[in-house]
Amino acid sequence: MQNRIDILELRRRELTDWMVDHNLEGYRANQIYKWVYLRLVDDFGHMTDLAKSLRTFLPDHFIIGRLPIDTVETSTDGTRKYMCRLKDAKFVESVLIPERDHHTLCVSSQVGCAHGCRFCLTGSGGFTRNLTRGEIIAQIREVRKHIGSQGKLTNLVFMGMGEPLANYDNLVSALETIGDSNYGLKFSSHRITVSTAGLVPRMADLGKDTRVNLAISLNATDNETRDRLMPLNRKYPIETLLEACRNYPLSKGKRITFEYIVIKDVNDSDEDAHRLVKLLRPIRSKINLIPYNAYPGCEFQSPEESDVLRFQKILIDHHYTTMIRKSKGQDISAACGQLIGDRND
Repeated sequence: MQNRIDILELRRRELTDWMVDHNLEGYRANQIYKWVYLRLVDDFGHMTDLAKSLRTFLPDHFIIGRLPIDTVETSTDGTRKYMCRLKDAKFVESVLIPERDHHTLCVSSQVGCAHGCRFCLTGSGGFTRNLTRGEIIAQIREVRKHIGSQGKLTNLVFMGMGEPLANYDNLVSALETIGDSNYGLKFSSHRITVSTAGLVPRMADLGKDTRVNLAISLNATDNETRDRLMPLNRKYPIETLLEACRNYPLSKGKRITFEYIVIKDVNDSDEDAHRLVKLLRPIRSKINLIPYNAYPGCEFQSPEESDVLRFQKILIDHHYTTMIRKSKGQDISAACGQLIGDRND
């Protein structure tokens, strides 16, 4: 019983192979997947289209992994931050963002982050470990179970704790089940976005292995500033990153989203806006401007609203689709760059 497998850690074909290896019908894997991911069942005994003998047999070999929700904080704007406890007593945070007619879940891929972006509170605590495939999926299952019929969870953004492409194999394995339209969680690839700080070697892999949307956390228009803000830029400078973007396989109608955190007196000048126009010109792109969320003890300041609007106007005047993404959940430290997975006892 101690060596039971978490069924969330198995791809569907791996579960099928296990069934066949144990002299069971392979199609049972599809049935089990439907119960686990479509009906969100956590007890094999409730899988009523399985033979009773199989329902008794499965718990001897498998568990259905859970991420117990330790706390839920709700912002004045309706945003909810979920802190879940991992098996090793670490914590990971996910953020449910209410939209007009649906919900978006900001999903974490790591405990902490190794890249140390200076504007990001998440990276200030360093890196602990990658989340497993099952832990990535479990965040979504737990939130979907928690909200029930209260809201329609349709969109996922991998912009929570960690650098998703640094946990590439587990990310792609999880995405396979997340996007499985027949037996998995049934999220459309058009509604899944993976954000990267610029881990260039894995960007081409993501475009080859998935059909999800790509977002680039850019945040500067020259290497000196980006080096200061994002140490990863010293390894993959702006020129290298944008070359990877130009070569990224985009299906018809898709664009790369460039996220640009606007920081007062750092990257918010007219010159920065005009440089951004030139940098992105050859790329099918859209831009999200994110006013910096200052937190106690940080070295940077939030920009003036008038400066963000001026920056946006320059981009729009040059025919870029440019949205100002006002961070939600600031009052519960759920805004962009504020997740730390640290519980204060």
